[in-house]
Formats: sequence, structure tokens, C-alpha cells
Amino acid sequence: MAWNKIWDSIVSFFANNIWNIVLFVSVFIIGYVVLKLLLNITRRVLGKTKMEKITQSFLMTAIKLVLYLIFVLILLSMIGVEITGILTTLSALLLAVGMALQNIIANAANGIVVVSTHMFKKGDYIIVNGVEGSITEINFLFTTIMTTDNKRITIPNSTIVNDIVVNSGHNEKRRVDFTFSVAYETDIEKVKSIVTDVMKSDGRVHLDPEPFCRLKVLGASSIDFFANCWCDTEDYWSVYYYIIETVYNEFKRNNISIPYNQLEIRERKDDVKMPVIGEGIPDRIEKQRNIKKGHFDIENADLTKIFKRKNNSNNELKQNKKTRKTKK
Repeated sequence: MAWNKIWDSIVSFFANNIWNIVLFVSVFIIGYVVLKLLLNITRRVLGKTKMEKITQSFLMTAIKLVLYLIFVLILLSMIGVEITGILTTLSALLLAVGMALQNIIANAANGIVVVSTHMFKKGDYIIVNGVEGSITEINFLFTTIMTTDNKRITIPNSTIVNDIVVNSGHNEKRRVDFTFSVAYETDIEKVKSIVTDVMKSDGRVHLDPEPFCRLKVLGASSIDFFANCWCDTEDYWSVYYYIIETVYNEFKRNNISIPYNQLEIRERKDDVKMPVIGEGIPDRIEKQRNIKKGHFDIENADLTKIFKRKNNSNNELKQNKKTRKTKK
């Protein structure tokens, strides 16, 4: 009897609301198709712009969420659900989530700034917050760099936006700076000639602008020369190490000395008495340690090993008994 009543109520419901059901299904199908078409058109329009791929992905995700939310609210209103209460609940939920994830939201907002302003691109060599390396990945939350010693470092985008960023790989050319210190008796023109000749000898060094070397500082122990040259950004470290090593060898070949720090030394003539405490190293006294016996953990113990040990010990006892009997 109960099943008949349930079936009758279902039949009467569909009979009384047939047009509402047809309208709901029609709106659902047509709305879903229109929603997909709008997303397709939006993706194509964004793809034809000069916007970064990561920005396009972020905008598509945001647009998709908004359209699906509107679509669900329309369907709920058609079946008689009060939309005002749902919107209030969603607002409170979004506020709570925003408060809990404020640092992540800040990183995402700063990620939009990083991508939209083209601060740097993948492959650039940057220095930020005391860390330097080549950029391997940029997303809306973090920027990942790889250091010269192959360490992978992830930096929050909020740190990048709020700190000073040095981008050494943005331009095609980069200047290589040097400081060479020599003794005071050294011929200045000879040093300048050696350093400039070494820089010009490397084919990776640009001759326009020309390599530069001049005396810069009269130090306490040496005279210091400042030199620089320009090269392609990708050749920076190779040029730097080549010039440093070659200049050092040329200085030795031309008997140009690199001085050590000069210190003033005074001789102390009074007797120094150092206070001594104790009577030497004491004899070792071994610490008395309490040896803790291990407890049996039945939950984690390997029972098969325990049974094997018992069987082995039983077999040994039997073998010992047999040997004793044979001896008798």
C-alpha cells in the first residue's frame, strides 16, 4: 500500500508540473551549450591578444567560475530556491576564505602585477632578496629560480613586488667589471696596456664600446685599477673568468707584483704571565648509565621471526640432547 501511494504522488507531481520540468530541462541544456560557446569564444579572443599565456589562463579560470555560478543560481531560482539566502551565505564564505588565505591572495595579486608589467621573463638572471639565479618558472603565486650551484629556490611574488629586483639578463649585452691591485712601484701605463690587451684578445668581448682600464684608488697597500668591457649576456661568466686568469698570468710574466696587506708590527718586551687554573687534565670517570630493556610491541613486532627463533632454539636443545646421549 505504501509503495502505491508513493508511486501515485510521483505520477501526480509530474502530471501537474510537466511544463515546468520541460522548461527546466530546456534551460539546463540550452544554458550549458551557451555557456560552453561563450567560454570557447572568450578563449579564442584572448588567444589573439598579446597577453601572456599565464594571464589568459587566470582570466579564463575567473570567467568560468563566474559564468558557472550565474548558471547555477538561475537553475536554483527556477525550482523555487531563495537566491538571497544563498548569496548571503556565499558572501560570508568568500569573506572567511579570503581572511584565511590573505597571503595567498596577495601573492596571486602580485603575480598579476609581475606578469602584466613584464618585469622579467623565463631565462633571465635576477637578484632579489639576497638570492640570485636564472628564472625557470613564473606563475601567479611564486617565481622559481635555479642558482648557479643547481639549487631550486621558490620566491613568493609578494616578496618580488615589494623588494628591489636586479635583472642582469634582460638586455642582450652586459658590462663585466674588474678591480686589479698592484704594488706602488708598478708602471701605470704597462698595467693599463696589459689589461686592455687581455680583454681585446677574447673574441666574445665587444670592441664597441672599447674595453676600459684606468687607475682608480691609491690604497694603503696597493694602487687599484678599475677595468670593464662589454659582452653578450650569455657569455658573462666565461669572459669574467678568462680575463681574471689571463691578467694574473700576464702580471706574473711581466714581473708585476700583487702586494699583500701592509701591517705595522711592534715587539713586546715585558713578561706575559698567563693565569692557570687547576692541575692539568683529570682522569676519566666513566658515567654510570642505566641500560633500558626493550619492551615487546605486539602491534609492530614481526611474529614470524619470533616463532623462527623459538623453533631454532628448540631444535638446538634437541640437537644438544642427542649429542649428549650419543656421548654416553
